[in-house]
Amino acid sequence: MRKLIRFFKDEEGATAVEYAIMVALIAIVIIAAVVLVGEKANNVFSRVGSEMGNV
Repeated sequence: MRKLIRFFKDEEGATAVEYAIMVALIAIVIIAAVVLVGEKANNVFSRVGSEMGNV
């Protein structure tokens, strides 16, 4: 019974899960930002390349 009580009072596991969730959310935000910036940069470079081809 004491082991069970100690298990429920132990907060190290909860902290690890919270950090894992934060890392996952940060990774999702970074990936989304890279995708959005990458698409816009690709459009800009494509436009510049096509304009240079017309010169």
